[in-house]
Amino acid sequence: MTRPFVHLHVHTEYSLLDGAIRTKDLARRVSEWGAPAVAMTDHGAMYGAVEFYENCRANGVKPILGCETYVDPDGHRSREKKGKNNHLILLAENDEGYRNLIKLVSIANTDGFYYKPRIDHDLLARHAKGLIASSACLAGEIPQFILAGKEPEAAERALLYRDIMGEGNFFLEIMSNTLPEQALVNKALVRISRDTGIPLIATSDAHYLGAEDFEWHKILLRVNTRADDTDDAFGFSVNDFYLRSPEEMDAFFGAELPQALDNTVAIAERCCVSLDLKTGSYQLPSLDLADGVTLESHLEDEARAGLRSRLGTDAPPPEYAERLEYELGVINSMGFAAYFLIVAGIIRAAKDRSIPIGPGRGSAAGSLVAWSLRITDLDPLKYNLLFERFLNPERISMPDIDTDVSDKGRDELLKYIVERYGSDRVSQIITFGRMKSRQAVKDVGRATGVEYALMDRVAKLIPLDAKSIREAVERTPELRQTMQEDPRVREVLDVAAHIEGLARHASQHAAGVVITPVPMTDLVPIRRIKPSASPSVSEGGLDISQTVTQFTMEPIEKLGLVKMDFLGLSTLSIIEEALENIRHNGKPVPDLNLIPMDDPAAYRLLQEADTMGIFQLESSGMRAMLRKLRIDCFEDLIAALAMYRPGPLESGMVDQYIDCKHGRSLPHYPHPLLEGVLKETYGVILYQEQVMQCASVLAGYTLGEADLLRRAMGKKKVEVMQEQRAKFLEGAARNGIEAKTAEGIFDLIEKFAGYGFNKSHSAAYAVIAYHTAYLKANYKAEFMAAYLSSQMKAKKDVLAHYVREVRRSGLSVLPPDINSSMESFTAVGDLIRFGLGAVTRVGHGAVDTIVAARKEGKFKSLWDFVRRVDLHVLNRATIENLVKAGAFDEILPNRRRLVQVLPEFVQGAQRLEGGGGQLSLFDSAADDPADEAGPDIPEADDYVLHEKLEFEKEVTGLYISGHPFDGCEEAIGRFTNCSIADLPHWQGRTAPKVGGILLSASEKTTRKGAVMGQLLLEDSNSSIEMVAFPRVWESVKAQVQVGVPFVVEGRMGDREPRNFIVERLTPLSEAEDAGIVRIRLKVNLVPQALNVRDFARALRDCRGASPVLLEFQDDRDACVVYLNDFRVDPSVPGRLQSRLAEVVPLEALEVVC
Repeated sequence: MTRPFVHLHVHTEYSLLDGAIRTKDLARRVSEWGAPAVAMTDHGAMYGAVEFYENCRANGVKPILGCETYVDPDGHRSREKKGKNNHLILLAENDEGYRNLIKLVSIANTDGFYYKPRIDHDLLARHAKGLIASSACLAGEIPQFILAGKEPEAAERALLYRDIMGEGNFFLEIMSNTLPEQALVNKALVRISRDTGIPLIATSDAHYLGAEDFEWHKILLRVNTRADDTDDAFGFSVNDFYLRSPEEMDAFFGAELPQALDNTVAIAERCCVSLDLKTGSYQLPSLDLADGVTLESHLEDEARAGLRSRLGTDAPPPEYAERLEYELGVINSMGFAAYFLIVAGIIRAAKDRSIPIGPGRGSAAGSLVAWSLRITDLDPLKYNLLFERFLNPERISMPDIDTDVSDKGRDELLKYIVERYGSDRVSQIITFGRMKSRQAVKDVGRATGVEYALMDRVAKLIPLDAKSIREAVERTPELRQTMQEDPRVREVLDVAAHIEGLARHASQHAAGVVITPVPMTDLVPIRRIKPSASPSVSEGGLDISQTVTQFTMEPIEKLGLVKMDFLGLSTLSIIEEALENIRHNGKPVPDLNLIPMDDPAAYRLLQEADTMGIFQLESSGMRAMLRKLRIDCFEDLIAALAMYRPGPLESGMVDQYIDCKHGRSLPHYPHPLLEGVLKETYGVILYQEQVMQCASVLAGYTLGEADLLRRAMGKKKVEVMQEQRAKFLEGAARNGIEAKTAEGIFDLIEKFAGYGFNKSHSAAYAVIAYHTAYLKANYKAEFMAAYLSSQMKAKKDVLAHYVREVRRSGLSVLPPDINSSMESFTAVGDLIRFGLGAVTRVGHGAVDTIVAARKEGKFKSLWDFVRRVDLHVLNRATIENLVKAGAFDEILPNRRRLVQVLPEFVQGAQRLEGGGGQLSLFDSAADDPADEAGPDIPEADDYVLHEKLEFEKEVTGLYISGHPFDGCEEAIGRFTNCSIADLPHWQGRTAPKVGGILLSASEKTTRKGAVMGQLLLEDSNSSIEMVAFPRVWESVKAQVQVGVPFVVEGRMGDREPRNFIVERLTPLSEAEDAGIVRIRLKVNLVPQALNVRDFARALRDCRGASPVLLEFQDDRDACVVYLNDFRVDPSVPGRLQSRLAEVVPLEALEVVC
């Protein structure tokens, strides 16, 4: 009979890229063996503790919570050297031991982190109660002494650990691997055990689940270290580090050391930790209240007063008063009064500090209590938002109020939270990046030595929406074919299928913050997400900006802790800066809470899809939908945000909404009773709230029950849906609805429930979208300056793209100016001034130095500038970039002279500051070199235009003074029949020809392995991305030269975003086609009686080889027609014009050859 055995040394996937065992698989495997328990001992952390605990419980296995810690004998704060990170296994025997384990792991990952999270003997002694320890693997202190030939020292260290842990709480760990070193250590450990009486335990140091996983686990280790197939897989050179079965462990140790197996079972029996998960008890921070005031009564008082303030009356309308009392009753009965008061206090503190806060996020916008407490800024009754979508009395769970905060103000808000609740009680929350399918393929390819180009191509064959590599193979014939043709690809995909989904790295959740009523490390382990430069942080206080919980959002919620989301939203910072720009421009600053929600200018902007900078509405697909939708009210804006998703777009819901809105179709309601619910969306079930209301109206569901139905429809659980269907039909029958009709309506609701969107969230985000549209429509320069400022941290070419778009919209963007520009883009009247911070090398400190010096008065010269600024912060290269960007043009427009004299000016200023002598340049100066004008600057010719423009492009990412295309626009116009801006409107059989400067060119490998070209062409007004498919690319790529003007012939692609498909690419210098003749007619001057035949006859009288473009112009628009059947002779332009003037008045005519 097999001797019982329990695994006490196991590494899950949370030993990141080292362990490879998923906790669900671990629990299932141990359960299949009939083993009573299993431990989780990941390296230095407890990331997966709650997940492991739940999976074990679900499989009838006792979870033993532990950690393989790192011990530095010289002290956990030592920074002397690496390599002292000895391993030690710690297991929680009871709840006190679990709390001590949390403490130790937290200290190791904050104070003790130096390459590894470390503890020391002293810390262990202070927190040893309730813990069981063992000597770990070959990297443990005791095995290291043995391997160094110091067995007596090993025995002494074992006795030290026994003294630290207490009698019966320390074990010597022998392992079941066949490494020669392990055999040596095992024998020594048996001797030490015999001599000291310290008991043995047997472990397998499991890193992967089964022996069959050995090969792909080795590759995972290479992925971790970014090694390739030439590197050894560390100590895993033998296939022994898997989860051995009890039978295998019995065969390994049972005959000679049975007590080592028995002791594992004895330890498992001792270990009993209970986690309170989903118990309905919540651990909320305490609030200071007056005597006799309860949390519930305080919430009621605050909410009632808030509602009166919101409505501006002491007697709120009955529907408001009743809704408020209902919500208060639900909130208080669930025990969530403190949660609402905490959130309201934080939001109020943010607003008191002028930190921009969003109007709401998620379903919380459906709560009247939240609106009354000014947690949200959207009246839920006005927009028919449901409280039960947020907090369901039928399903008690912690409410989740997410808050958008200005990305620039988020740190300040977190600082307040820390000050209010204590630095040891506030932390941000961890999240894990997981191995995604495409990345897994690339990583495995690199680790196995397969060339990158092939792996990149294979990875791109995996659909982005594929849930797994195996699904991708089933769905993609080309991927299957590639596997069949190349065994290397098959091997890579097989390994990648094993590692995809594994936790890859830890990072900080973008929004999550947890607040605890007691010190954080009494409840959850923490870690520092960024390495600390100093070990000075005390054990009591945490650095909130760097500290995260080791548990993710879900375990935090299950433990009943207060979790809040504060998401940094750049749009709120843009709005804040736009309002500041309005103030600086001397205009009255609008209160966005009081602006009209029917502003004609804002809706005209949305109808024209002029949405660059408009929150949530910038994508090309959204713009296309807006043009069709033609929004004219706020409800349409709410709907637009809810509709622009794959489900509604593909289902026909969007087309139905638009057609009904514009009267092309009549709304269809599934049942007359639903007209009131679906009227605002023209019969379309668009919102989740409508799903709930349909069930309520037709089948008598309470809104709480209807929310459960909505959730069930989303999860598509068959048994639950059968129960809900029966309940729906029964309720519908009571309302006199036939079973067949009710069945059809239920099916329809179920279908659209999958597409339904949270209306509360959509409405809240529609407010932000409307605010940005209002500002852009009414304060365009101020808003767009703020928008450009928000892009300053982007790549230079990205910022340049947005500046071009702003200029194209009709706003002038002036060059930077040393005397008036600020760090960000600023509005100057109806113009925008370039920000100094957008110039390469000009950082925040450099701008502060310039602005501080400028307070003494404007800079009069370059010499005045270098004498007054701090040259320790602003070096010569930075000043040169400012000159090249044109920032000194107001002082001296000749940039070459300034650049040439700059080195000597800087040296001279530094010498004078240091009390040194003058340079030769100053010796010849007639005046005191310390005056404002400074020494004379030698004469020199300025840069020619193209040099000046290239320098501007180099330091700002775009051309400021003009465009290289300007110099060749007239010449290139003779060979083109269309401008880049007009390409989307081109129609007809004739291929469009456009011209411009080639800004970039790159190659891309197609799915079939061929090479195609990706090009960017720009004229002075527009740019377009172009694609040259492999056949064309092969013939033209030798001619491609960035910065050169080209004539390009091709066609517009059909798919969004629409690229230009290149057929011919010709440098302007080689263009030989007959030049195009443009004939412009001013339609308001052309007589209505114009004889078209006479006009055609005049053209034929000047027959030649040049194509003709006929352009009709009025005061606003133009229409260009390519005359297929006509060619004229441009060699004598006067003859053509005089002939046409016989038919058309001369003042209406312009001929351009």
